[in-house]
Amino acid sequence: MHENFKISLDHSHWLQEMHEEINEFEQNKVWRLILSPKDASFVGLKWVFRNKLDREGNVIRYKVHLVVKGYCQEEGIEYEETFAPVARLESVRIILAYASHMNFEVYQMDVQCAFLSGELEVTVYVEQPPRFINENI
Repeated sequence: MHENFKISLDHSHWLQEMHEEINEFEQNKVWRLILSPKDASFVGLKWVFRNKLDREGNVIRYKVHLVVKGYCQEEGIEYEETFAPVARLESVRIILAYASHMNFEVYQMDVQCAFLSGELEVTVYVEQPPRFINENI
């Protein structure tokens, strides 16, 4: 187990954020817990820990994300294409310039949890998340 992960487990704020992330996955029906086929290949999961800081560098929020270890997969074998819905900086600048020109009011927001709602055409098996393994299956 990675040292940062062990240290994070000693702090209740990190554990609370981990529980919230798991709850979001369950509410959004991201996965189903099933018995795995014996010949299935799995994609691993890992926790990513980040602090959100204010302008002075003080921690204002602890952020935890559960992500797949996509770097362990091979193109053409485990996947054919990738997609990351991230706004390009040029697009943001154009929108802000247009809003300024039109004298629009612009608001910033922090999205706590976002999921793509697309359906996968293939079955993907992932390991159970570290620290949240259900032994009853």
